[in-house]
Amino acid sequence: MASDAAGLTTWVTAFALNGVLIALAQRVPLLTRAGWCHAAILGTILWGCLGWQGWTAVVLYLALGSLVTKVGFQQKQRQGLAEARGGRRSPANVWGSAAVGAFLALLIGSGLGPKPLLLVGFSASFAAKLADTFGSEIGKRYGRTTVLITTLRRVPPGTEGAVSLEGTLASAIGSLVMTAVVVAVQLVPAGPLAWLVAAVGLLATLLESLLGALLQERTPWLTNEMVNAIQTAVAAVLGMAAVVVLAS
Repeated sequence: MASDAAGLTTWVTAFALNGVLIALAQRVPLLTRAGWCHAAILGTILWGCLGWQGWTAVVLYLALGSLVTKVGFQQKQRQGLAEARGGRRSPANVWGSAAVGAFLALLIGSGLGPKPLLLVGFSASFAAKLADTFGSEIGKRYGRTTVLITTLRRVPPGTEGAVSLEGTLASAIGSLVMTAVVVAVQLVPAGPLAWLVAAVGLLATLLESLLGALLQERTPWLTNEMVNAIQTAVAAVLGMAAVVVLAS
């Protein structure tokens, strides 16, 4: 009975906290108005299932991703490569990036599956997404030579499946930064598991570029948000599968 009361208190706290914070954050140019509402739903799920640790990790992911989007924004606007709506994220962006993480959080909150393993998948999904954001935004602005990942043929910045040395290095940094965040909030321990999360984050980003080069332009339903969801799902599955294989 006490456990049920504690659980209810956690969810009430999560709902109230996220409602107040989102109401105060409406004027911050990170998300659209609808995007903030959906972020409140996501934040409630994260706090309710993972506590302050999961919530803080994803808030920092959002802040870091939004900051790097602003890097060289005016130049990217002139080139037609900037994010729409001045870089503000919409509900589709929120769930494209976080649907997999939210699903894994719900599994953890429901007690379905081993929590340490699911936390690796959760962490890897966000490491991959921040790696993708760092690589895309830095690569579009500072990439000197942009090539298609499948053929290494030179293509304009912003082409689906395009990569550059600068963008790839930025992706590696993004994955490491997000891994440092999840370690700092104690979602995964420092050491081999952390390095695994960082490596999977970078690998999933390269696979996302491969998917973009092979299928995205010829597959109408394969939107950027859908690709993001696939990328984060691949990262989560690879991370958890690697843990299982290495433990066997």
